Amino acid sequence: MNADHVKAYYNQPGVVTDYAQAVSRIGLWRSEEKIFKRLFKPEQTLLELGCGTGRIAFGLWELGYKHLLGVDLARDMVEEARRINKVLEYGVSFRVGDATKLSYGDGEFDGAIFGFNGLMTIPRRENRRAALREIRRVLRPGAWFAFTTHDRVSEKYRAFWVAEEQRWKEGRQSPELNEFGDRLLESPHGLSFIHIPTREEILEDLAVTGWRYEVDAARADLANEKDLVRVFGDDCRFWVAQNPA
Repeated sequence: MNADHVKAYYNQPGVVTDYAQAVSRIGLWRSEEKIFKRLFKPEQTLLELGCGTGRIAFGLWELGYKHLLGVDLARDMVEEARRINKVLEYGVSFRVGDATKLSYGDGEFDGAIFGFNGLMTIPRRENRRAALREIRRVLRPGAWFAFTTHDRVSEKYRAFWVAEEQRWKEGRQSPELNEFGDRLLESPHGLSFIHIPTREEILEDLAVTGWRYEVDAARADLANEKDLVRVFGDDCRFWVAQNPA
């Protein structure tokens, strides 16, 4: 599995439509609003990675955040975000870009977000670490970074991961997977890739890439989300890290 496969999946018309519908039907999660309002000030310049069709960016705009740049690897997602932005007459900027190779200057942003487990759709750990290094590079010293992941020790999927670990030990894992923790999830649009980490794995990745870990918490512990949010995606873990001064 590589970035081209991930990009091809998210460029599919049906996937773009699903994400576009989430802009109006779901909007900003209660947990996201709580975290973002605590970390970021409306006058700050924020970078949202894996922005999709703009669900988070538009929600922030409606909260008064006016200096927003959304970046996504999938060109069709970005084009749809721009279309919605024009219809709504908002002022959010959207660009196509790769989180592992950001084309922005050092310390250019006051904060960053990688929502809806987007960091974990980057295949291979070294590439996710490259993204973490790039995000830290483009943030000013002291800036905050918020992102989410799933959790491999979740009781809901315990039986799956016990069986999957045995498959890897015996060499029977899917040849399309790069590392233990990778999953290919079935959807109406085909197989989507995501890496499911442990908490210890993320803490190690943050440390290796120079971040100062602040806190992590399950979404369910942060807010009682609407049913639509819970249907849209399983419970996840929020992470907050700081670019050291």
